[in-house]
Amino acid sequence: MTQIADTSREEVIDYIFDRVGFNPTPAQMPILTSRKRFILVAGGEQAGKSMIASKYLLSRFLEIGEAGLYWLVAADYERTRAEFEYLVEDFAALGVLAEASKRVDPGRIVLADGTRIETKSAKDPRTLAMRAPNGIIGCEASQLDLETFYRMRGRCAPKRGWLFLAGTFEGSLGWYPQMHTAWTIPSDDEQSFSLPSYTNTHLYPGGIDDPEIQRLKRDASDDFFLERIEGIPSPPEGLVFPEFRPNLHVADVKWDIGTPVHLWMDPGYAGAYAVVAVQIHDDVIHVIDEVYERGLVTEEMIQMCQSRPWWKDVQYGVIDVAGYQHQAMTAPAELWMKNTGLYLASSKVLINDGTERLKSFLKPDPISRESKIIINPSCTGLLSEFGAAPSPFDGQTRAYRWKTDRDGNIVGQTPEDKNNHGIKALIYGIVDNYGYGYVKGHDAISVKRW
Repeated sequence: MTQIADTSREEVIDYIFDRVGFNPTPAQMPILTSRKRFILVAGGEQAGKSMIASKYLLSRFLEIGEAGLYWLVAADYERTRAEFEYLVEDFAALGVLAEASKRVDPGRIVLADGTRIETKSAKDPRTLAMRAPNGIIGCEASQLDLETFYRMRGRCAPKRGWLFLAGTFEGSLGWYPQMHTAWTIPSDDEQSFSLPSYTNTHLYPGGIDDPEIQRLKRDASDDFFLERIEGIPSPPEGLVFPEFRPNLHVADVKWDIGTPVHLWMDPGYAGAYAVVAVQIHDDVIHVIDEVYERGLVTEEMIQMCQSRPWWKDVQYGVIDVAGYQHQAMTAPAELWMKNTGLYLASSKVLINDGTERLKSFLKPDPISRESKIIINPSCTGLLSEFGAAPSPFDGQTRAYRWKTDRDGNIVGQTPEDKNNHGIKALIYGIVDNYGYGYVKGHDAISVKRW
């Protein structure tokens, strides 16, 4: 490959694709030629997502002018197989393949110049903390959780590497479709694409007019056709917080040692008992952690909180007003005070007023465009209530929604009283600290530690 080192990038790409016998379609070219650092491709079923992902890596491995490191990351090793095998075949056709493992669990490809391509499984997060790759392919990316996405994005940072995500929507709630929507308007670093099934003209020679595609369009539901064929999200109506966006409201915020930690909580048992750990920096709320459990009593929740490293910085607390109610047993707020010395503030918050208050914090600052609330991706319980992650209890998408009739139409002006424990904890804390009107510079209402 050294003989083309001085040619243009476009010529290199054309040369590579010609050598491997690949002729991109008009739908594929914008994806393959994009040089955004973060790319998301929502493909329809059988759209050729794995092939496109592998060809994207193929188009970029010569850019850095030296041996590089690339990862194929999936929910498990087996889901990297298609991309892995495509790359082995293509690098062999280019005459640069030095070594390739027969297994993908883990798998390794080594090129003549020392470039390495390695498979990684999200089931073992430790594999995503080793070294810094030049580029990452997220295989069947819609099946990855939000925390894995942020781990991959973080590993790209040291070398200013790229991240290419490809997958088919598994429904239109969760971080993947939300990220796709947010990136539809390209930024300096991010861009999303839809790759419909019918762009695979090998399977569907007639394209969108192919009889099989037209049959699916006629017989399948609109949501199914949009999501699974067109690669376009079709989120359900009725989300209480459609303002929530993972790209805006989720980031790897860490515990800042020595800064006061607030515990905002909504007790529960059958639904969830939610405690969110918060630090406030320049009036920006950082949700650094959560304790989000089902079927645990207050004493057990206290023990879990006390085991967290940030516990030593806990100085404030807020609880649902029901936390002071006695129901044939000691009230949760009294147990917190008795066992930890932490007094919990409480006041009655009307649900619609509280909802509007949280919405005001989700809106980006009109000048800086930054959010006033940022959530760590590990807070999967809270994120699931916003529709950005599967429930940690059963893996299903269970977002906080308005009440609807059997036809899905919103009825009344009151949300369903479920899938909202973490959200209510946020609301109680925001109202306690800032009231019902946001005032920059307002001091937090401290509570006593007895």
